[in-house]
Amino acid sequence: MTVVSCLETTEISLAGVFNGMAGVRICLSSNQTLLHDSNVTHHISCLTSQGEAIPKWPWLVYLVGAMGCLICSSVSHLLACHSKRFNVFFWRLDYAGISLMIVASFFAPIYYAFSCHPNFRLLYLSSISILGLLAIITLLSPALSTPRFRPFRANLFLAMGSSAVIPATHVLCLYWDHPNVFIALGYEIATALSYFVGATFYVSRVPERWKPGAFDMAGHSHQIFHVFVVMGALAHCVTTLLIIDFSRASPSCGF
Repeated sequence: MTVVSCLETTEISLAGVFNGMAGVRICLSSNQTLLHDSNVTHHISCLTSQGEAIPKWPWLVYLVGAMGCLICSSVSHLLACHSKRFNVFFWRLDYAGISLMIVASFFAPIYYAFSCHPNFRLLYLSSISILGLLAIITLLSPALSTPRFRPFRANLFLAMGSSAVIPATHVLCLYWDHPNVFIALGYEIATALSYFVGATFYVSRVPERWKPGAFDMAGHSHQIFHVFVVMGALAHCVTTLLIIDFSRASPSCGF
């Protein structure tokens, strides 16, 4: 069987690789139709439980960003096997979706946490938006979609996520006497750890590196990566809900 070189995620997998490129119908009917996105629908029910005293649009930004990221990933896995042109386009779309989710993750916590400090809120949201836009432009380069740059992509995403340390530290300085802030911080640390562990599996290609072919259908690194991404997204959901509760408890100004 000839393994097409441009199929980025299959350099270790043996099963599910097409002899040449497949049509859209074959892509949709293949084993790649096992989507990774269902857990994100859990977030929708959280929206209806929020009070009316605070804006909901930052929360919606996060939900749209998270679901958009996972939808882009699912579509990429479904159709990347169609042709080389599709492969390059959809993997670039996948990486752009990850950047979108990272940027969207900042909006709700920063908007609500800095409700009494609009200048800082504007600074942080503008900064991460510009950083995310630059990351998307960089990742749209076809050369950076190749397996060779997998560590670079992972490090770029981790760097974007790590920039949250700055506003998080600022929030702690402002509201250090609120115990719930530390609870929210704990969930945000869990979010960061989930993303970091997932990225580590993504870069290392473990466990399929140890036994090529044994994890083609289940248990390979990319599936593990998506599991940790969803876990991190859910932890970030809890963080945001905690901050929303703080804002609602003090409607006069922020917390």
